Amino acid sequence: MQLVVDGKAIELDKEGFLVNLLDWNEAVARSLAQNESISLSDAHWEIIYLVRDFYKTFQISPSMRALVKRTEQTLGSEKGKSVYLLQLFPVSPAKLVSKIAGLPKPANCL
Repeated sequence: MQLVVDGKAIELDKEGFLVNLLDWNEAVARSLAQNESISLSDAHWEIIYLVRDFYKTFQISPSMRALVKRTEQTLGSEKGKSVYLLQLFPVSPAKLVSKIAGLPKPANCL
């Protein structure tokens, strides 16, 4: 699979995750989000960059539990709830935000 962003072909795996993590930028994130029918707001970007920071620190994409905990620690208890994350990234927030953030699929996500 491929995604074309600004005239550049970006390789994706069969589930739509980036093959090369270095291909990620905000334009790629917007295209990945558009493929998931998500229009990125400031709230989305806040979580995307939180997840990218998590990956930079731990070298893994967060599971849902780790994502909720990290969001609560970083952004406060109002945002550190699975309900909040589900509103932004429906069905599977950890998987979807990792995809849009250009990171590998979390290990425990189907």
